[in-house]
Amino acid sequence: MTKQYSEIISINPNVRSGKACIRNSRITVSDVPGYLASGMTTQEIISDFPELKAEDIHACLAYAAESEKHVKFVSIK
Repeated sequence: MTKQYSEIISINPNVRSGKACIRNSRITVSDVPGYLASGMTTQEIISDFPELKAEDIHACLAYAAESEKHVKFVSIK
């Protein structure tokens, strides 16, 4: 990916309750892996959301992968 995902992903507390979104849109980062997991292709997602580009989808995956590295599980006894 040529751009850093930080140039594509934005967080605005007034949009979608502050969830990470693509280019100040209302499409959240978590929407994209959900679409892919349901079987949609990148082209199908772009067809449904023409404001998106393939690099936006890759940025969502990079953001999600990076976020996953920072997840901590706490055991409550």
